[in-house]
Amino acid sequence: MDGEPGTKEPDDGEGPYGTPQKYDPTFKGPIYDRGCTDIICCILLMVAIVGYVIVGVVAWTQGDPRKVIYPTDSRGQFCGQAGTPNEKKPFLFYFNIMKCASPLVLLEFQCPTTQICVEKCPDRYLTYLQAYSRNSASELEYYKQFCVPEFKDLRKSPPEVLKDGDCPAMLTPSKPLARRCLPAINAKKGIIMVGNDTTFDDGRGQKRNVTDLVEGAKKANVVLEARQVAMKIFEDYTVSWYWIIIGLVIAMVVSLIFIVLLRFLAGIMVWVMIVLVILVLGYGIFHCYMEYAHLKGQAGSDVSLKDLGFQTDFRVYLHLKQTWLAFMIILCILEVIIILLLIFLRKRILIAIALIKEASRAIGHIMTSLLFPLCTFFLLCLCIAYWATTAVFLSTSNEAVYKVFNESQCPYARNTCNPETFATSNVTKQCPDARCLFAFYGGETAYHKYLIIFQIFNAFMFFWLANFVIALGQVTLAGAFASYYWAFKKPDDMPAFPLFSSFGRALRYHTGSMAFGSLILAVVQIIRVMLEYLDHRLKAADNRFAKFLLTCLKCCFWCLEKFIKFLNRNAYIMIAIYGTNFCTSARNAFFLLMRNIIRVAVLDKVTDFLLFLGKLLIVGSVGILAFFFFTQKIKVIQDTAPPLNYYWVPILTVIVGSYLIAHGFFSVYAMCVDTLFLCFCEDLERNDGSPERPYYMSPALRDILLKGSLESSKSAESQE
Repeated sequence: MDGEPGTKEPDDGEGPYGTPQKYDPTFKGPIYDRGCTDIICCILLMVAIVGYVIVGVVAWTQGDPRKVIYPTDSRGQFCGQAGTPNEKKPFLFYFNIMKCASPLVLLEFQCPTTQICVEKCPDRYLTYLQAYSRNSASELEYYKQFCVPEFKDLRKSPPEVLKDGDCPAMLTPSKPLARRCLPAINAKKGIIMVGNDTTFDDGRGQKRNVTDLVEGAKKANVVLEARQVAMKIFEDYTVSWYWIIIGLVIAMVVSLIFIVLLRFLAGIMVWVMIVLVILVLGYGIFHCYMEYAHLKGQAGSDVSLKDLGFQTDFRVYLHLKQTWLAFMIILCILEVIIILLLIFLRKRILIAIALIKEASRAIGHIMTSLLFPLCTFFLLCLCIAYWATTAVFLSTSNEAVYKVFNESQCPYARNTCNPETFATSNVTKQCPDARCLFAFYGGETAYHKYLIIFQIFNAFMFFWLANFVIALGQVTLAGAFASYYWAFKKPDDMPAFPLFSSFGRALRYHTGSMAFGSLILAVVQIIRVMLEYLDHRLKAADNRFAKFLLTCLKCCFWCLEKFIKFLNRNAYIMIAIYGTNFCTSARNAFFLLMRNIIRVAVLDKVTDFLLFLGKLLIVGSVGILAFFFFTQKIKVIQDTAPPLNYYWVPILTVIVGSYLIAHGFFSVYAMCVDTLFLCFCEDLERNDGSPERPYYMSPALRDILLKGSLESSKSAESQE
């Protein structure tokens, strides 16, 4: 079979890549007498991990997550923290919330007014002057809980109390939001009210409009609406989490059943999968058309998406004809693309099915490979947990900064101050109404100046370690499946525990190579993060050239990341087979694929497309089931579905989770196919099918792949 396309007969003194390597007819895949590769990168990774642990320890000793969990009063004390005087005072109360409308809030994220921790928010309109003049002990005692803790003398005159800043001038009905007492604002017939009034006494003899409170409340919590949405989303998760878990379990069971059936009925399952995907998309188109036809003539359904704008309640969009028309067009385009691809690739699909069948046999002999993604997932969760914890501690490792706040002109305004010595300082003499209040968390030490560097290092190490974990999984699976391919008598010549043997070889010999590949990818990813940050900062700027340049850079680095991922994946396969270092493996894999570029396009990518259809089928089926359940359209179990603020929250969670689960199972198949494909190309270049140099591929795979190769070669020659 000397004339087979892609076959290369190496000389005795030259390997398949022109390297000085003597041809070995007894070659059987993974070379067991291998040595350590890329030792420098291995040492560099160990040093980086030690540095990462040190950064984590420093962050944990300096940081305080309570700054994120608990609101902070004007003295830098946390509200509601156990073991403190404020333990039973979980809410933050603003003396004069109208001052929160100051631009200072946006600059320093703190209102220039006294803030104290209280047990509950005020529930009535009341001024201090009213409480004092009525001579009501109960009202004064009620008012006292909203004064500073040192205030004890109820006989003190109101002017003195207000001048000394002991108590707020007024109380307004409030409700806690994100542990902050904000005015209980509501609208009646389009009129904004607090309680049942549109005006109020500010406690200093002036009538103010409720809109002043609204403006102050908005600035007091810049992300007020976002937090309201977040709280509703959290409520939806609390009432639907068990149904979400059931949906994810269904996705896992369906994926597992699909993979097992694919093992025994690969050909039938692929065609069933193709037909079901077309039917699911067809049903989606039909459902969208029926909803569109149902909304014809209904009042309000003709409103355009542009006129409606963004709404947090996505159910509003389902009452518009334009929404269903857009869904129908998208599904039609997707359906047409898939059908056209299936028509043009109908012959290649048969070849891809043969590759999937061979992958099914390999997985059948290494069934533990189906559970290996759980190990990768667990390690990735550890990386994410360490990164997130370190990021939180780093972001909360600043010190409390106090600044001078005043109502009149003062030369010391906005200067830093010390609350312990402020009463005896010159500031109080020149500015009697000045207050030394907590402003924000910051610091001027060397540690605080380099916090941003630590955060960048934290993000970089997360990318590096996450990519390393993924690389470990790929090298392990590739080594196990390569041991199957290069076993002349399958499965007799395979090692007893191919997956564990491959895992041990990967860690013992190739930690440096995996660290090298993941390091390159991490550098590109951290650059992409920085570009996204710059893009966010430049959104307010009107510099079109800078935006254009940044967009080009983002596009280039996105393409570079995709290429490096592709190259790394194939390099790891070559590392698992030969035990060579990363650069040699990447070069050999790249040129091997280039010499078989037609097979790559015809076989490997068609197989990836078929596996993608499998994931699409599982996600689509589970997603449709979740949609009908959470929208209460299944009459049999209509009362079982939980009441939700946004039903898209659990639906999207189930869809994303189903995709990740399906991707985890199908990634084993994808890695198996890629490994067998590279081994197949390598087999063609090493052997010629003669008794002296037989192919290691199975007879079924040899018949259909070599036949497909001959057809591709003949069609290429006829076009020339």
